[in-house]
Amino acid sequence: MTQFFDAFGVDVFKLAFQIINFLLLLWLLNRFLIKPLLGRLDERKGKIEKGLEDAEAAARDRELARAEREAAVDEARREAQAMIARANKIADDSRTEILTQARAEAEKVTARAREEINAEKEKAMAELRASVADLALEAAGKLVRAEMSGATQKRLVDDFLKEVTPKAGRKASS
Repeated sequence: MTQFFDAFGVDVFKLAFQIINFLLLLWLLNRFLIKPLLGRLDERKGKIEKGLEDAEAAARDRELARAEREAAVDEARREAQAMIARANKIADDSRTEILTQARAEAEKVTARAREEINAEKEKAMAELRASVADLALEAAGKLVRAEMSGATQKRLVDDFLKEVTPKAGRKASS
């Protein structure tokens, strides 16, 4: 084999030394350059992946928070609508009750006023009858110029009232 190396002019000792130097250089490069460089690259890759995972988690958290916020706002709107509806119903019920009471009171007042009017009307009619009867007796007494008996006076007054009552009833209803 030395002949092979001699034929090409290769010094075996130098070749072995260069191979050992090359292997030593590879080992040193691997130990002090490539492994730390690969370690830093792996570390950086890990940080980037962790950053991406954190960003995705933050995006999910933001989305969940947004969904919760929207749900809370929707719930608040529903509660507000329910409160408004209850308030409107209470207001309508109160209004209806107040109107019912007012109508009932108005009917009572109207009925009382009608009763008072009818009582006053009857009182006025009785006074009018008495006055008319007195006037009729006076007029009849002047015409006859004589004293009438009590029974005759009573009969004349009753006849006169019978005639006056239908006429007075027609005038009052007109």
